[in-house]
Amino acid sequence: MPSIPPKTPQGQALIGSPLESDTPLIVHIDFKSPYAYLAVEPTRRMLAEEGLLADWRPFVLNIGSYLGTAKLAKDGKVEKQNRSQEQWSGVKYAYFDCRRYANLADQTIRGTVKIWDTNLPAIGMWWLKLHESLGQQNDPKGLLQRYIDAVYLPFWRREFDAEDIEAIVGALQHIGAPLEGFREFAESQGNTFNHQYQEDAFASGVYGVPTYLLPGQADATGTPSRFFGREHLPRIRWALTGAKGPGPDVAYDLVLPVSPESLEKSASQPGIAQTKQLSVYFDFKSPNSYLALAGLLALKEDGATLQWHPFDHKPLNRPASPADNEDRSTMHRRIRGEYVVADIERYAPHRLGDIHRATDCSVANMGLLWLKTQSSPGVEAYVVAVFEALWLDDLDITKAPLIRDLVAQAAGPDLDLNDWDTFLQGAGEAALAAAKADAAAAGASYAPTMKLGDEPFQGRAQLPLVRARLLAGI
Repeated sequence: MPSIPPKTPQGQALIGSPLESDTPLIVHIDFKSPYAYLAVEPTRRMLAEEGLLADWRPFVLNIGSYLGTAKLAKDGKVEKQNRSQEQWSGVKYAYFDCRRYANLADQTIRGTVKIWDTNLPAIGMWWLKLHESLGQQNDPKGLLQRYIDAVYLPFWRREFDAEDIEAIVGALQHIGAPLEGFREFAESQGNTFNHQYQEDAFASGVYGVPTYLLPGQADATGTPSRFFGREHLPRIRWALTGAKGPGPDVAYDLVLPVSPESLEKSASQPGIAQTKQLSVYFDFKSPNSYLALAGLLALKEDGATLQWHPFDHKPLNRPASPADNEDRSTMHRRIRGEYVVADIERYAPHRLGDIHRATDCSVANMGLLWLKTQSSPGVEAYVVAVFEALWLDDLDITKAPLIRDLVAQAAGPDLDLNDWDTFLQGAGEAALAAAKADAAAAGASYAPTMKLGDEPFQGRAQLPLVRARLLAGI
């Protein structure tokens, strides 16, 4: 931190550490993040319902260090870029997903034309935190919360220049904030403090937004519990209110009941009624696919029919060890990788073993494909059995005899296993290639991906919306 950090009117230092606060929750946001934008209202709602305060802080993303950079020309076409195809796919899906939830909540998210430098609006947040107590900072009528809206709302309508000091002054003036000294603060002490805070927060493990830190609760490393993404709000609420009973799984927030009109507005093809059929693209060796299994099966209670499609998702990256002189990109990948491991372990119902395993699932996938060709009612039982064999019993699902036993158990006495043996030695390879082509055509690049009609949903956090849409037939 700066040797002389900004102080509140009461003479207290603005921030002691990125990991410390007088509140039970620290919330990091960045105005150029649509995911952080979508997290603001559900976070406010959770805090209000539980009577809790949070310490709202800015974290300025360095998007280019992990997603490359891009800039659009006036005609909307890419003018400059240095992104890989994988990075472009991730960015495009992110905006598609955010617009879906924005439409659900009657919010506007227009894609940005470049990667914005949001240090100035961050400094505006620090300025207001100098002038308000933590209680006032959580008051919907307070300066900080009104400022957050005064920047977010026009920014995502492309009506706010986040790099223009006059726009920040205008937002402060609009909410009636004190302006005397702000420009000097933004150019000197505030700028220095903000820059140092961003470095310290990143070094402390904050790499994305929204990131939630629980200063009063430590993880296995002894540092405050850390959650990246609004999908963790159910678990955060549980942790902050006594952690009674089993901890809830990840889930994107829905204000229930959701009206059919809102659900239809959120659909990629409004007006097209969907069946109760949900296509599930998954990988047996994917820990996230395994963690989604219980939630997917629960959809059957609502009348859903699950269509299982295996595909080969690349194994989960093993995080690198810390090294001297890491650049920002390398450090980001390491911190993110460490977080992903900790997050999977946090939600796993039992010890999972090697979550980075690169198991060849070809034989297991062929077992599923053969059962599907036989129109076997045991397809789902087989999927569950293979998942449990790999993740619960730590068995080697590359072995044909094991898969034959699981196929036999799922198929029942009416199917001839000689046909399975023939399939394994012959048509199975072609069926695997066809399944891979089907997954590619469906745009399945993440396991699990669910599809309602042609609309993709990546990850089990999407299940509340998938369920709502299935029930509404949208």
